[in-house]
Amino acid sequence: MVMSQNTILRGAGGAICVLAGAGYLVPEWILYTGALVLAKGLVVLGLCLLLRMNLVSFGQGLYYCAGAYICGLISQAGISDAFLLVVLAAAGSALTGLFIGLFLSAYRGVFFAMFNLALSMILYGVLLKSVSLGGSDGVGVAAPTYLGFAPGTGMRLYVFYVFALAVAAVACLFAYVYSKSEMGLASASVKDCEIRLEYLGLSVRYLVICNFVIASTLAGIGGALVAMVSGHIIPELAYWTTSGEFVFITVLSGPNGILSAFGATAIFETIRLVAGQYMPNSWQFLLGSFLLLSILFMPNGISAMAGRLTSKRTAAPAKEVPDV
Repeated sequence: MVMSQNTILRGAGGAICVLAGAGYLVPEWILYTGALVLAKGLVVLGLCLLLRMNLVSFGQGLYYCAGAYICGLISQAGISDAFLLVVLAAAGSALTGLFIGLFLSAYRGVFFAMFNLALSMILYGVLLKSVSLGGSDGVGVAAPTYLGFAPGTGMRLYVFYVFALAVAAVACLFAYVYSKSEMGLASASVKDCEIRLEYLGLSVRYLVICNFVIASTLAGIGGALVAMVSGHIIPELAYWTTSGEFVFITVLSGPNGILSAFGATAIFETIRLVAGQYMPNSWQFLLGSFLLLSILFMPNGISAMAGRLTSKRTAAPAKEVPDV
């Protein structure tokens, strides 16, 4: 088991180095898309943790938007350090998720999903009507610095891409360790039978709150990264279509994967980019068709498909018993 974990860590480290090196060679539009994939993949990763508990949030845009606006407003105050902005956005989103999670942890199913959606739309309405927060025009975000280092114009996007890659790697490592921990394993059992967990002395409501706070924190970090790479934030980050996109990608990813969250996000962004270029008036039709096909042929997402392929490759052939 230890060797397996070391192999995973070495493979992940090698993949990060390859992605960082490849980012230096590709054009800026690919770097920008890659940064968006890493940022939105964090939101999907948090939703995957909730989906393992059979919980779906249709209002994750609330925490995504909260992290973006925390980053943008602090940036307007003159603080541009990317590390500090990510930490503050994560803290603000975590506190928001904790406050809301104390209330929502008593609900399940469609009530849990719709309450999140309603709260997200309330935030959208408040931001849209708040002139002090930019209203429908949004808020500009200054170019980030990194512990006092301010990259030049030509390297600014690449440095941010490497920074986002490092943040995503830390989040993936945390999600992997958490999923293997006692609390992570217990959280995955919530969807099977909550009463049994209560009989074992575990509080299901506490598990829901913990996973909800983690998902909210990851969404806030993703929102902060999007704010820094785009340089501008708008109230539409909390709109229901944004949350719907995250649920779309989560269904494509499946609940049991970590890297699949970023893979599904990359697939979604690529399809939307290509469809928007060649089918500008009907790109939603292509996305909807792709989601329908993925549900029909990959009901458990690409993580389950990848797991089946891996198990087939590692399965050892049965040894024949010699005749006596």
